[in-house]
Amino acid sequence: MEFKIATRKSRLAQIQTEIVMGILKNNFGVKCKKILIETTGDKRLDIALNKIGGKGLFLKEIELALLQDEADAAVHSMKDIPFDVPEDFEIAATLEREDVRDAFISANNIHFKELPEGARIGTSSNRRAAQVKLLRPDLEIVAIRGNVQTRINKMKEQNLHGIILAAAGVGRLGLEKSVTDYFSIKELIPAIGQGALGVEIKKNSLHRNSFIKLNDENTRVCVEAERSFMRTLNGDCHSTIGAYAQIDGQIINIIGVFMVGTRLIKKDITGNREDYMNLGKKLAKDIVNS
Repeated sequence: MEFKIATRKSRLAQIQTEIVMGILKNNFGVKCKKILIETTGDKRLDIALNKIGGKGLFLKEIELALLQDEADAAVHSMKDIPFDVPEDFEIAATLEREDVRDAFISANNIHFKELPEGARIGTSSNRRAAQVKLLRPDLEIVAIRGNVQTRINKMKEQNLHGIILAAAGVGRLGLEKSVTDYFSIKELIPAIGQGALGVEIKKNSLHRNSFIKLNDENTRVCVEAERSFMRTLNGDCHSTIGAYAQIDGQIINIIGVFMVGTRLIKKDITGNREDYMNLGKKLAKDIVNS
């Protein structure tokens, strides 16, 4: 048997898919091959995501391939998956999470806190932009999109002082040496699901049991708690929103950030891990009502 795994064409997407393929082969003796798909989100790099429909633009063509049985599963960054997964599909597994932090890559190896006043920083994320402005109100935020290498190139072409990227993606590409600083979780609360990979399948897939074996339960609980927070706030790529959940024994702590009107509000909540979905909802309501 050989599974067909759908993925976007970017180098990072392919590396992430190869991670999943490697686990399936090494742990379960299952051979796989990649099915490369170009999505609308990949084609329209000249326009902000929220102008052309949001994060789901990285999934639609891939989900069509699943629906038409051209692929058995798809690998995504969990932070790219909207909270409302279409009813024909499910996330069969959430893999063990990697580094959740955001990373700063400086054009001239100048640390973030030492950047000159008015320095220009590239990011396409409202979440990063708003939190960076709390740390350094003087900085100018420049919107840039594209894969990691494209953004590094744009940093040079547009004479930016630096860019902010997800540390997990930088690490998977083997570019850790290019990182100047890592932001702490409290400085920049991550995107929902950041650092985690998800395996999406068609509901009632004959191979469901094979993909469920890839699941890391602690990561799944944490990511679903964050997604519960996002769902309650109806968050998408238009939103300034982030959350990070962490488990310690039977206790889960969730920290969240959301823009309410013109106020960026950060709060956290702690409770029993079995209550993770309700805790995500409660944190969202606490933030809205504060």
